[in-house]
Amino acid sequence: MAKYSEKASEKVGKIMHEMKEGKLKSGSGKKVTSKKQAVAIGLSEARNAGAKVPEKKD
Repeated sequence: MAKYSEKASEKVGKIMHEMKEGKLKSGSGKKVTSKKQAVAIGLSEARNAGAKVPEKKD
């Protein structure tokens, strides 16, 4: 399993909370209902913020 930084874990946790409240939107503006999609958004945001996150798979 991949090792993520503390900052990345916090970001994903925050995003998951938003999803559960129904406030998380995807890039197209639609509400996110999938846990997988929420985790992907959290890791992407953490990556952009400079956290230690493995490269995105194609």
